[in-house]
Amino acid sequence: MLILKYQPSWENDFEQIKNVLFHALDPTSVGIEHVGSTAVPGLGAKNIIDIDLIYHNESDFNRIKTSLQNLGYFHAGDQGIEGREVFKRNGTFHHHILDAISHHLYVCHKDNQELQRHLAFRNFLRTHEDERKAYEILKQEIADKANQDKKEYARLKELLAKDFIEGIVARNDFGN
Repeated sequence: MLILKYQPSWENDFEQIKNVLFHALDPTSVGIEHVGSTAVPGLGAKNIIDIDLIYHNESDFNRIKTSLQNLGYFHAGDQGIEGREVFKRNGTFHHHILDAISHHLYVCHKDNQELQRHLAFRNFLRTHEDERKAYEILKQEIADKANQDKKEYARLKELLAKDFIEGIVARNDFGN
């Protein structure tokens, strides 16, 4: 199954990765947030921890990039979302935690609008059970339409969940 029932272990998985990142980076210049569906208690999700690493000063990005490269990540660009820089494991440097827990790592400036919307949507789902349940049903329907294929799920989710997400964003004025 692509969408798993909520796993309480996801919070511990995030904390383990956060601890590694915290010790590799200057903790005074970054924030590390657990985002995405695995960050919402009770919400079914893909078994992938989404992490937003948030920096405060534009000058910090290159230092963060170097630190992440030293941990075995490579910079994969923004992949179509301006201001959200993607970092992936490079496969040449093994780390017992970073390679054992499936995760996505994004680096964003604190003022990035997409980051703010992402955090607000997560926080909304954490406090609104009806919408959380509706979102989980929608995600499961998309997974079924995708025949449980990850790439097709991602493509369909972009199309089919957009209205749901935008409706909550617009209703709550997260974008401003």
